[in-house]
Amino acid sequence: MAQWFTLKEQEPEALLFFRMGDFYELFFADAQAAAHALDIALTARGSHDGEPIPMCGVPVSAAPAYLARLIRRGFRVAVAEQTQAPQKGQKGPLPRAIVRVVSPGTLTEDELLEAGRANLLVAIAPSPERSKAQQLGAAWIDISTGAFETATIMPDALPELLARLDPAEILSVPDLIPPEHSERLAPVPGIPSLDSARTHIARAFEVAQIEALGDFTPEHIVACAMVLGYVQRSQAGALPRLSRPTTQGLDGVLGIDPATRHSLDILRTRDGESKYSLLGAVSRTATAAGSRLLAEWLSSPLTSASAITARQQAWLWLNEQTPLNDTLALIFRRTPDIARALGRLSAQRGQPRDLAALRDALIAADDITAALQPLCDETTPTAIRELFGALYGRAEGLLNRLRSALAEELPARLDDGGVIAEGYDAELDHFRTLRNNSRRVIAAMQGELSTKLGINTLKIKHHAQLGYVIEVPATHGAKLRDNPALSFRQGTASLARFSTEELAELDQAILEAAENASRKERALFDALCTQALETPALEDVAAALAQLDVLRSCALLAAGGNWCCPTMTEGTDFTLTACRHPVVEAALAESGSADARFIPNNCSLEPDQRVMLLTGPNMAGKSTFLRQTALAVILAQAGLPVPAKNATIGVVDRLFSRVGGADDLARGRSTFMVEMTEAAAILNQAGPRSLVVVDEIGRGTSTLDGLAIAWATLEALHGHLGARTIFATHFHELTALTDALPRLQACTMAVREWRNKVIFQHEVKAGAARKSWGLHVARLAGVPSNVIDRASRLLTTLEQQHAQSRPSLPLFDMAFSEPAAEEMPLDAVPISQPTDALREKLDALDPDSLTPRDALATLYALKELATRGDKT
Repeated sequence: MAQWFTLKEQEPEALLFFRMGDFYELFFADAQAAAHALDIALTARGSHDGEPIPMCGVPVSAAPAYLARLIRRGFRVAVAEQTQAPQKGQKGPLPRAIVRVVSPGTLTEDELLEAGRANLLVAIAPSPERSKAQQLGAAWIDISTGAFETATIMPDALPELLARLDPAEILSVPDLIPPEHSERLAPVPGIPSLDSARTHIARAFEVAQIEALGDFTPEHIVACAMVLGYVQRSQAGALPRLSRPTTQGLDGVLGIDPATRHSLDILRTRDGESKYSLLGAVSRTATAAGSRLLAEWLSSPLTSASAITARQQAWLWLNEQTPLNDTLALIFRRTPDIARALGRLSAQRGQPRDLAALRDALIAADDITAALQPLCDETTPTAIRELFGALYGRAEGLLNRLRSALAEELPARLDDGGVIAEGYDAELDHFRTLRNNSRRVIAAMQGELSTKLGINTLKIKHHAQLGYVIEVPATHGAKLRDNPALSFRQGTASLARFSTEELAELDQAILEAAENASRKERALFDALCTQALETPALEDVAAALAQLDVLRSCALLAAGGNWCCPTMTEGTDFTLTACRHPVVEAALAESGSADARFIPNNCSLEPDQRVMLLTGPNMAGKSTFLRQTALAVILAQAGLPVPAKNATIGVVDRLFSRVGGADDLARGRSTFMVEMTEAAAILNQAGPRSLVVVDEIGRGTSTLDGLAIAWATLEALHGHLGARTIFATHFHELTALTDALPRLQACTMAVREWRNKVIFQHEVKAGAARKSWGLHVARLAGVPSNVIDRASRLLTTLEQQHAQSRPSLPLFDMAFSEPAAEEMPLDAVPISQPTDALREKLDALDPDSLTPRDALATLYALKELATRGDKT
């Protein structure tokens, strides 16, 4: 327990897995927390200060499964191992030390990771320079693959960066991190100084000055040092293989804010699943590395038309190579994950099958180059030729050595033996022969002793503490004790154990042979690991295999039917012909219903009609249309096919999707407040090259408030910001703006009424909705018929009252001239007011005191007053 207290003090915020023989045991509060989280028995061992010590434990062999559950529950775990093997006659506890701290951002084992998802540890640091106090440095590492990148950003761009990276763990001071990411914060001792950060990085990458690694800003340097220090601490001072840090950022990447990512379910749905996400709908990858790269492409679409076109040309070429695609499919099925195998080897947690993964992946690379070579010439897309160069003849020396060194059938663990093939190393073969021949010698000795002593049940067995011993039934044990050639070692109720001088000598020889064989095999394994980690070509091969898998996935997607290669321009073009929502379409196909068919729609936001005002009832498909348009942009700028007949898209710099509403009660924000916050982000950041798709701006408050907000927002998007926009609304009054806003087009969702029922056609057409069909939707939702009937009567009455009380002048008088300048002032559309006399007459009216005859007479008078414009 003294050891436990010492180690626990080193990692007070982590659960301490304390190695005790074949178990990891936990004590005190750690045991109570783990027993509850893992649903295992809580017991006690010994006492402290007169109280029983709570204790629970898990088998070492099953530890990865328990670790995975604890990590998913948000715990960090410090693993304390015995650092010395028990020696004969040794007394007292074995020395122990923390050899690893397991946290969400430092995982390497396959059991703890999602194969197709990056696992990032991110550090955010303020600038150490006063002149750049507003700048932040960001550095992120995927320890499982060695990827290491950095960026400099402004504080207002941090939420967008974190949403794109979706880190497993964040290192920072809490004040810098948005509240929605606070649960991922890890405890950090503090922000290092710039000088200590420079020294730390230089030592980590074994360079004299960090300028040898590239040009990094001070905030870059501090963030890199933070993330490196955390990784080293988690690995007991060791640093796994990491790529040299490269500078990234938000430049050249489509801007997608957190609300938009949340709205569009790009990589996973709101419940954390990937099946009904965009990634799940479009992925045809065959490898885990390919899946991770495709997720990266979708989360970080490009804004360079030339870079997008390069990806398109590559998969278009593959789409024409049907035999090659069939060959690639067979090869990729047997291609392991090089990057994560290297990650485990560099963290010194590699096993024989990780080396086999490198061997098999290099074999796959050779097979792919053999298939590509006859097809590659000067007409082949540049991206394909570059991939061929990255794969052809790389790491041949390592591959040849792995082929000859590794046994055909490999054990799961190095300690199980049999990793190195026979004939690879003469010394190892010699030790193995001694060990294996000893077994035959033992069998022969057992036969001789059985005959000599006349005991057919005599056995020679190996005992953990006693070594090789003679075992006989207890009934024979008494008479054998008098035999001077035998030495009694141990007795139980059922058997007796003896030894001889000859058996003791053989036991020592066998033990030395086995130990020597194990030691030699481990040395050979370590040498292979070292060579693998010192082979830089493996990183290129891993990246090329992943990219080729993604490009093949794109080709398969395009070949699947009704997917096109979009034309990308540097202008503000935007036309989608017969576009579909890939996730909804896939779900409909999966349903198996004969009537389940997705209705495609066109969408044109060309410069002369760049704003679409979309009306129509709920359930008619407005939200689906909005989302499919946004998803088409993400797919196109990621370089993927688009689910449409044709598409022409001017590169979008920022994408905003405000579809669907939810409150944020944990942060004290209502649905309306969330909506206004997101609307503010759009109005403050959108520009002429942006795409904005918004649904029902202005709901959640009074009708007039909401209408005013929606009207002003639509004006700003049309004139002030000039963004390509789809603006869905239930405020049908806004359709009158089409006469005043020259680049506004009115569209609606097609609906038919038949036999007193409403039929949603899910088709976008020109025009405006006549009504909202809210009662029909309520009936579809199962609202009781008596409530529907009552609501119908109330609606009729309210509509009549509204019609009677409306002034004859339209509420929206659009007779105005738009400024010639591109930017329209926010108050460009005036609200016409009733005449003074008419207002006075209306103000003086008391409708409740009027008889029907008086009301009719008053209505005629008001009508005449409005018509004549009489002010007397």
